[in-house]
Amino acid sequence: MSALIIATNYGVEQDEIVKPLDALKNAGVAVTVAAPKLDPIETLVGDKDPGTTIEPNATLGDVDASEYDLLVIPGGTINADTLRTEEAAVDLVKAFSESGKTIAAICHAPWVLAEAGILNGKSLTSYPSLATDLRNAGATWEDVELQECVAEGWTLLTSRSPKDLDAFSNAVVEAAN
Repeated sequence: MSALIIATNYGVEQDEIVKPLDALKNAGVAVTVAAPKLDPIETLVGDKDPGTTIEPNATLGDVDASEYDLLVIPGGTINADTLRTEEAAVDLVKAFSESGKTIAAICHAPWVLAEAGILNGKSLTSYPSLATDLRNAGATWEDVELQECVAEGWTLLTSRSPKDLDAFSNAVVEAAN
């Protein structure tokens, strides 16, 4: 199995990329981290304090969805808001859903899914402030730690915030195996 994690080069919530990345690697899953540029990904803690940096090993434009089994999209307000303006990121999301592959998104990351227009008929969770946006995109929003939805021919795993990372990371690893 192989997983793709996508993020922008600035603004991703530190734990929302680091914990799923570490969990996947520890489970023996091959993981590619892609960003718009090969420059280091500068994470943030709480959308404001500098966090660790992560080296991407591909650009969004250079990865092919057909080479991966699972897509993981970490949150962070800045990351998610910027990522949804990246055409290559939106195209990857569409390709994963159209191929019936699993997508996992946490916190603000479902904004990217809404931008891709793939939420009609799906049930999900997110950071609470996105609920109206996601309902307007055709989804059913629920305030739960982890939501798994298999409707519409592909699996969507979502969680609300960093406090749900244990459940989210476990679900991501399970989906990758």
